[in-house]
Amino acid sequence: MNDTPTQSDSHPTPQPGEPPMVRRRWRVSLVWLVPAVAAIIGLGMLVHTWLGAGDEITISFRTAAGLEANKTAVKYKDVNVGKVSAITLSDDGSHVDVKVALAKSAKRLTRKDTRFWVVRPRVSASGVSGIDTLLSGAYIGADPGVLDEDADRFTGLETAPAVIRGSPGKAFNLRTDDLGSLDIGSPVYYKRIHVGRMTSYQLSPDGKRVDLQIFVDAPYDRFVTADARFWNASGVDASVNADGLKIKTQSLTTIVAGGISFDVPDGSAAGPADPKTRFVMAQDQRTALAPADGPAQFLQLRFQRPLRGLSVGAPVQFAGIDLGRVTSIDLDFDPVKKRFPTVVGVVIYPQRLGHARAKLPALNGDDEQQTATFLGQLVAHGLRARARNGNLLTGQLYIALDFVPTAPKATFDPAARPIVVPTVSGSFDQIQDQIAGIVNKVDKIPLESIGNNLNKSLGDLDKTLEQVNGQLIPQSTQTLRQGTQTLQEAQRTFGAAQGVLSEDAPLQQNIGATLQEVQKAARSVRTLTDLLGRHPEALLRGLKEAEQRPPDEKTPAPVSAPAPVATPATTPAPEPKP
Repeated sequence: MNDTPTQSDSHPTPQPGEPPMVRRRWRVSLVWLVPAVAAIIGLGMLVHTWLGAGDEITISFRTAAGLEANKTAVKYKDVNVGKVSAITLSDDGSHVDVKVALAKSAKRLTRKDTRFWVVRPRVSASGVSGIDTLLSGAYIGADPGVLDEDADRFTGLETAPAVIRGSPGKAFNLRTDDLGSLDIGSPVYYKRIHVGRMTSYQLSPDGKRVDLQIFVDAPYDRFVTADARFWNASGVDASVNADGLKIKTQSLTTIVAGGISFDVPDGSAAGPADPKTRFVMAQDQRTALAPADGPAQFLQLRFQRPLRGLSVGAPVQFAGIDLGRVTSIDLDFDPVKKRFPTVVGVVIYPQRLGHARAKLPALNGDDEQQTATFLGQLVAHGLRARARNGNLLTGQLYIALDFVPTAPKATFDPAARPIVVPTVSGSFDQIQDQIAGIVNKVDKIPLESIGNNLNKSLGDLDKTLEQVNGQLIPQSTQTLRQGTQTLQEAQRTFGAAQGVLSEDAPLQQNIGATLQEVQKAARSVRTLTDLLGRHPEALLRGLKEAEQRPPDEKTPAPVSAPAPVATPATTPAPEPKP
């Protein structure tokens, strides 16, 4: 504003000696308008922030990997509901405290049972998660609680929960002897369809079992009935029987990350199971879907020999079926025989006999008394327990309840508890006894005397061979010399014969000349014979008179003269007359 003195025409002029009258006017400059607007906007934003600000909470994490102050967001259902305002290290250095400023609309996230976790890329056997954070960065995920109590400090989860609250479906509890390859997030299958996942696991209070919790999504949760059967579907189930090799698996995921499968027995009419029901998970499908075993009976077996290869859990078979299993293996001491027999505890399930139970005789007393009475009758007819070799390669043994006709009589006390069943040596022990008998027979053989006699015989044979060698070797040497001389003479003879029979030898040349002379003589004789054949009178008159007679005159041949012989076509022509 500027103070500018002005004079008004309506006012009288001031008199001399009086101070002049001055009037001030305030004017607003545009320069001050911008700061005023900015102040108003800032005040409005401050009021808006104050009105929209929610609570501030602190979340504890093991590490601050991927988190940044004033940058990392807090999301619920992919909506930003807060931001990390500060990150500090705890006093003892065991964790980090992350302060989060929540929006006013995220009041539900302050409930005491709310869960927080850091969403970042994770690769596990069950799959890959948090891929979107590779570009946007890690953020804090939230799952609102259901309690009415609020809190301002929370402990963050290291991994995301398998099920978010409010997801349609039901949770069920399982109990198993061994966790195997199962882990949080392992799939749950129904008829090979992925219907849920495992959410948590922990040891039972006694530390002997493992308690699992699974979540089955809707609408598949209605198939979990009161008599549903669960089993561990992890890995590959391979079996070898009379039909050959069989391999079963739920999916490739179960081979790597494990899995749980469930089904209901055929003909089951049970309704949906209560979520509070605790199911027992079997190790395989065959065991899970097997008929109910019913009440169990405990038996005790005493073996006089050690049972190397028998382990807890080995089957107990009767008539080719699994009637029970081995539950314990202990040692005992016999003060009379000074021996340590092996005491084996087994549990059998009479209900596994099936339809044969309907034909068993009716007995009095409770189940245990009836079992003892019936076993007493079977023992009298030769029922014995023995350990048999189940696998020749591994040496594993199992207990077999068989009827042995040649078994010696044994005493049976039906009032003894636990019930003690007599035993006999197993097939492998019998083989050992047979081998021991053979060894004893071999030990009785007088091997030492046989060896001495054999040594003596060998000595006599050695002397005989020396004598034979002394007589035969000189004669053989002389014979060899004579044979060598004969061969040399034969070689010289063959050489001389070869010289005589060679082409340039004199004998060969003389023989050739002689043959030529003989050939010429034969030719002359043939010519003479032909001449006499034509002119037989030549023998009396001579050759010239025979040739001068006319050809038409024919002189009869003498009676005694032979008939002329025709000359063959191959006979050469007669030579001219001399």
